[in-house]
Amino acid sequence: MKRFLGLLVVVLGVVSMTSPTAASAKPTAAGGAKPTVVLVHGAFADASSWSGVIGRLQRAGYPVKAPANPLRGLASDASYLRSVLNTVTGPVVLVGHSYGGAVITNAAKDDPDVKALVFVAAYAPDEGEATIQAASQFEGSLLVPDNLDAAHYPLPGGGEGTDISIKPGVFREAFAADLPLSLTKVMAASQRPLELGALSEVTAGAAWHDVPSWFVVARADNAIPAAAQRFAAKRMKAQTIEVSASHAVAVSRPDAVAEVIGRAAKAVR
Repeated sequence: MKRFLGLLVVVLGVVSMTSPTAASAKPTAAGGAKPTVVLVHGAFADASSWSGVIGRLQRAGYPVKAPANPLRGLASDASYLRSVLNTVTGPVVLVGHSYGGAVITNAAKDDPDVKALVFVAAYAPDEGEATIQAASQFEGSLLVPDNLDAAHYPLPGGGEGTDISIKPGVFREAFAADLPLSLTKVMAASQRPLELGALSEVTAGAAWHDVPSWFVVARADNAIPAAAQRFAAKRMKAQTIEVSASHAVAVSRPDAVAEVIGRAAKAVR
C-alpha cells in the first residue's frame, strides 16, 4: 500500500507539472543566450522545406523550432503558433515563408519575446487586410484558380471546408522553378493544402509595426510576385535583401536565407 501511495504521489506530481496552468507559464532564459529561431512554413509546403536553413542555423549555435503550420485559418493558425511561442525560453526571431508571413505577424502581436521578424518571400498584411488582397494586388502570380485544385473536407462541427493545392503539372513552374524536376515532383506530391477561407480572414494584429523586420525578396517568384514583396518590405521599413530564386527560396538558397536570419538574430542580441 505504501508503494502504491508513493507511485500515486509521483503521478499526480507529473500531472500537476503538465496541467494547463503550469504549461501556460512561459519559461525564462539565461542572460546572453542566443535567440531561438522559430520557422513557420506557408501553404503548399511543410516544415521539411526549412531543412537546409535549420542545419546552417544549428551549426551556428542557434536553437531552432520548425512547427507544422496547421493551414486551417489565419486566426487559428496564429493562435496555434502563439502556443508554440509560449514554450520557448527567452528571445525569439520569428520567420515566416509565404502565407506563414501572415501567420507570424498576427501571432507576434504584443509578444515581448519576439525581438525580430523575418519574412521570406512572404505575405505581410496590415491590420484589417486579408491575405487575398495582397495576393491579387500585383500581376504575375501563377497561383490562379486554373492552376489550383479544390477539395472539400468535413468540419468537426458539421459542414464542409475547402482545401486548395497546386496542380502537380504546374507546381514546379509556380512554386519552385529553380529546383530539379525530380525534387519538385516529390514536393508536389507531399504539399500541404491550405483552407481556402484562410486567405480571406482579416489580420487582427500586424506586429511588424512594432518589431524590427527583415525581408528576403525572391526575384524570380512566380507565386508572390517580387513587386508585391518589395511593396510589403518598403511599407514595413524592413531591411531588405533580394535573392535570385523562386518562391521556394528556403529550399534553393538556404545559405542566403540563413544568413539573413543570422543578421536579424545578431542585431537584436
